[in-house]
Amino acid sequence: MTLGARTTTSAPIALVGSGEYLPVMREVEAALIAGRSPRYVQLATAAAPEGQKSLDRWHRLGKAQADRLGVEQVVVDVRTRADADDAALATAVAGAGLIYLSGGNPAHLADTLRDTAVWQAIVAAHRAGAALAGCSAGAMALADWTPWHGGRVGGAQASSARPTGLGLVPNVRVIPHFDVMGLRSPSMLTSALAALPDDVTLLGIDEETALVGGPHDWQVVGRQSVWIIDRSDRREHRAGSSITTP
Repeated sequence: MTLGARTTTSAPIALVGSGEYLPVMREVEAALIAGRSPRYVQLATAAAPEGQKSLDRWHRLGKAQADRLGVEQVVVDVRTRADADDAALATAVAGAGLIYLSGGNPAHLADTLRDTAVWQAIVAAHRAGAALAGCSAGAMALADWTPWHGGRVGGAQASSARPTGLGLVPNVRVIPHFDVMGLRSPSMLTSALAALPDDVTLLGIDEETALVGGPHDWQVVGRQSVWIIDRSDRREHRAGSSITTP
C-alpha cells in the first residue's frame, strides 16, 4: 500500500474506525511504519477503566501485530495522569516509528494524556517523523471532540463541561465504527451534529477503514468508507478516495 503524499513535513496520522492490531489492518499499519524506526509504541490508555484483563488483551494483540510486522513492541503503560507525567514512560516514546492509541473510553484517554510529559513526547516524536495512529477512541481523542462518559480520571472527577479531544487534528471530529454506530449508539450522531461548529468537519469512519494523511489532506484506505456528515447530508468516500478538511 502506498499512502498519499503529505503536504507537511511531519509523518502521517491515521484515524481508524476499528481493527487495531488485527490481521485485517496489518497492511495499513505496515504502510505507516515502513521506512521508519522499527519501534512500535502502543498505548492502551483508553481501556484502563476496563481493568487489567482488558489491558492485557490489548497488549497481547499489539504484540501479535508487531511480530507480524517484524518490529519491536514498546508498551507505554499509561493508565492515569500520574503515569502520563512519569519521565521514564515519556522517554520510552522517543525513537518510535509508529505510535498507536487503541480503543476504549475516548474521554478517559484525552483527559489522561492532555498537557502531560507523555503527550508532549508523543507530539515531539510525531514531529520528528513517527507515524501516529488512533483507532476508535484513539481516533476521537486525536481530534477535536470526545463524548463524555463520566467517571474519574487520574483520581479526579472528569469535567462534563469540557468534552474535548486532544486537538492534534484541527477542525475535525470523528465517529468511529460508523457503519454499525446506528445500532450501537444512535444518539452519538445526533449529539455530535447538535454541537458541531460551522468550521468543523464531522467524519464517520467505517470499521476496518482508516483515513491517513493530515492535517488537512487525507486518503481513505482499508475495507470500507469514510463519510463527511453535516446536518442535511452525508457523503461517502470509498477506499482510494482523497479528502480535504479545513
